[in-house]
Amino acid sequence: MGYFKQNIAIDLGTATVLVCVDGKGVVIKAPSIVAVKEGTNEVLAIGDEARLMMGRTPFDITTVRPVQNGVISSYTVTKAMIAYYVDKAITNPIKKKFKPDLLIAIPSKTTNVEKRAVFQAAGSVARRVFLVEEPLAAAIGAGIDISRPTGNMIVDIGGGTTDIAVISYDGIVTSKSVKVGGDTFDETVKNYLKKKHNLMVGDTTAEQIKIEVGCLYHGIVSNSIEIRGSDILTGLPRERVITSDELLEVMIDTAVPILDGIHAVLEETPPELAADIYCKGIVMTGGGAQLSGFDELIRKSTGVDVMIATDPQYCVVRGSMQILSEMSSAKKRRFAISD
Repeated sequence: MGYFKQNIAIDLGTATVLVCVDGKGVVIKAPSIVAVKEGTNEVLAIGDEARLMMGRTPFDITTVRPVQNGVISSYTVTKAMIAYYVDKAITNPIKKKFKPDLLIAIPSKTTNVEKRAVFQAAGSVARRVFLVEEPLAAAIGAGIDISRPTGNMIVDIGGGTTDIAVISYDGIVTSKSVKVGGDTFDETVKNYLKKKHNLMVGDTTAEQIKIEVGCLYHGIVSNSIEIRGSDILTGLPRERVITSDELLEVMIDTAVPILDGIHAVLEETPPELAADIYCKGIVMTGGGAQLSGFDELIRKSTGVDVMIATDPQYCVVRGSMQILSEMSSAKKRRFAISD
């Protein structure tokens, strides 16, 4: 029976779904987007196929993000999305006949009602469902030994939320979840272009601008990008060159709630653990950690050294898989939540 057993970990993000299969690593990285028929819950496309449909479909077809700010906003659509990715992750036709054990990472401040929604959405395709708080999974995925009674600080910047936590002895000592993430910076770019240049762009273009020229600390990068959008006044297509320097101020303003959250968590941290963090530094994970100058902005704001984890966007899902694998062996992780 052990041969047929399959362990799968999922980082069910607001912007991206990451799926890791035991023994294979990360096998799926896809947009957390689903195309549905308007007025019904009929699913027409999921992931990359659904993203290609954004802004290009008839009025009766809409693209939705079933997970908003780390919370399920549409139970039926999320259930279909999880089932789709689990089926896609299991390639062995024999193993497809057996339900896997599934571990899903959730934000640190998820309520019991929200946890129940995740259990129910995943329950139909899994033998057993476990949940783990994202900062714990991120820390393990970043290679941090959290089993010792020493302070470790994680800032996990996802698409919809940023989880900030101090971890010691396999547990979260204090934490805060801020409703600001990578998608918020995309919206900042879109609003800036509307207000400053009377130019309307889509989500994909805004994300491209953020990645290529976005910056959160003066002098880190000085890039420019030529973009195309719709002129708000004429409705006609128009081109514009956008630079890092002009976006700097609005991007920093968007990051302020995250900085405030970090300060709040540090203030609530016991002195002994705070001393550990000062010596060891803050570890950044999540896709948003790759935004140019973010580490330097946090470093200057807190006076604490900051390090970006290797492959930060994969830390949560890899840590989740490690937890699930250890739960299946003699070594048990005590912080995974079961239904």
